Order: sequence, then structure tokens, then C-alpha cells
Amino acid sequence: MRRAAVIAVTALAPISWGSTYAVTTEFLPPDRPLFTAVLRALPAGLLIMALTRVRPRGTWWGKAAALGALNIGAFFPLLFLAAYRLPGGVAAVTGSVGPLLVIGLAALLLGERASTRATLAAIAASFGVSMVVLQAGAALDTVGVIAGLASSASMSAGTVLTKRWGRPEGVGPLVMTGWQLTAGGLLIAPIALAVEGAPPALNGTNVAGYLYLALVNTAVAYWLWFRGIERLTATSATLLGPLSPITAAVVGWAALGQALTPVQLLGMAVAFGATLVGQWQPAPRPAAKTSVPLPVPEPPAAGAPAAVRSAAGPGGVRPELQDAGAGESAARARPRR
Repeated sequence: MRRAAVIAVTALAPISWGSTYAVTTEFLPPDRPLFTAVLRALPAGLLIMALTRVRPRGTWWGKAAALGALNIGAFFPLLFLAAYRLPGGVAAVTGSVGPLLVIGLAALLLGERASTRATLAAIAASFGVSMVVLQAGAALDTVGVIAGLASSASMSAGTVLTKRWGRPEGVGPLVMTGWQLTAGGLLIAPIALAVEGAPPALNGTNVAGYLYLALVNTAVAYWLWFRGIERLTATSATLLGPLSPITAAVVGWAALGQALTPVQLLGMAVAFGATLVGQWQPAPRPAAKTSVPLPVPEPPAAGAPAAVRSAAGPGGVRPELQDAGAGESAARARPRR
């Protein structure tokens, strides 16, 4: 698949995540973030594992658990904690530093040296997101800011380690998605039970919302995300992240009737432009052509048989090589028309 197609398909993941806020506020019971996190991850992970019937082997039990904790198990609770302690715009801004964290971790763990262009694109994307979601007079909460930065660091580390470790031979991205969602969901479940108590009663609207989050927003979206990380650099993949708050703003305007100010529209343009710039790669330079000299045969030794010296011709060069050399000289001497 061409790189542009890989980028477009991978971008569907953050675009899908941008609909999470609208679905949560309109379809799900209130004040149940950890329960929502469990239902997003665990059923989808168990379903994928039941369909694929592939289990981790050897060291991959530990690797799958670590990736599941970073990408799901720690990321979801920290993200929801930041969302509850901070205004939505501030929480989104703390998450938008993810590309910068990935650039640093990729250089350390993967040897990916980010270009100045990619670094500036990450900074511009974060600035654009702040223009879209940050409201004047937004209050800061120390615990919320720490949780927001920690959630971004967790997802960034998971992205880089997913790229570094790859996957076992014969195991596809869908299987890896099932492993991580299951591990992350199992990590969140006891925390949700201890903090929020027994699950709430659900109506038809709630069930529809949870089905969307589990199947489309999580199972399919994370499969596309992990698949994209495998085919792109970690920096290119994470620079698609700003599409999530952009999508959230568009969905809020189209579905929830939220107004978009000129500053927000400008911020969307800046963030989207930075995302495009972050995916651009210069064309490789063509390799310089080098001429390979023809080998010059060595004359036969003085003690060689007479037949060999005769076959070598005058000067110790074989006749056919003399003819070839003469033909080449004639070709060079022939005037060009």
C-alpha cells in the first residue's frame, strides 16, 4: 500500500476518537468514566481474542501486558481524571504535547532523528489545538495537569514501544489489538469497581453508545492505529493526533449546535496544516552513477607453456580481449552524429 493510503487509513483512528466526547455526553450515563473505559476496552479485546484464537507466547505475555497498560490501562483513567479536574480545553492541550514526547522517545529508543520540520510541525499542532479548545480564563488544577501530561506520556511511550517491539512472527495487528485491549481492560476493571461501585442500569441508548465506543471507536480504531504505527515512523503516526480535537470541534458544531469562533477556525487550520506538514517527506536523492573500469588481465608467467603464451598474444593479452579493447577504442574514437 502506498504511503499516502497508509496515512489516510491510520488517520481514521484519531478522527474516530474525536467523536468520543459527543457520544459520551449524549448516549452514556453521567459520572461513570472508569466504567466507560472498561466497556470500551475489555469486551472488544475479549471479542477479538475469541475470533482470532491466538494467545501470547513466551516474553510476549509481559510485552502485551506492558503495551496494554500504557496504551489503554493507564491512559484511559489518567485521561478521564484530567477531564474531570480540568476544563475540556486545558485537558486537550495537555494531550496535544504527545507528538513532542514521541519525538524525544523515538530518538532515544528507535534512533529516529526528527527533522526540524517535524519538530516545528508538532509545536504548531499543539498551538493550533490550544486555539481550538482553550477558553479564556480557564482554571488550572495541579493534579489535573499532572494527570493530563501523564496520560499523554503513557500513550506516547506505548506508541514508541509498539514500534520498537513490533509483533511476533505470524501475528497480525488485529491480534495485537486484542491482546492490548484485554490487558488494559483487566487493569481498569478493579479500579472502576473500587472507585465507582457496581455498574449502573443501562437503557437502550446507553447500550447503543457503548457498542459504538467498543466496536468502532476502540476495536477498529486501535487496530488501524497499531497497523499504522507498524508502517509509518512513530513521529508521523503521532502527528496525526491533532485530528482528534479538530474532529471533536467539528462534531460539536454539526451535531451539538456549538458555535465556532474565528479564532477556533484559525486554530483548526493551523493544526490541520501542521498535521499535513508532519507527514511530508522529501523525495530521496538519486544515487550518483559510478563507472566501473574493465579488468586488465595479467600476462602469463615467464615459465608458462608456449601454447599459453601464444594464446595470450603480443604483450601477454589474449586476442579476444585485444579485439574487445580495440572495438571499445574505436567506439570512443568514432565521431558522434
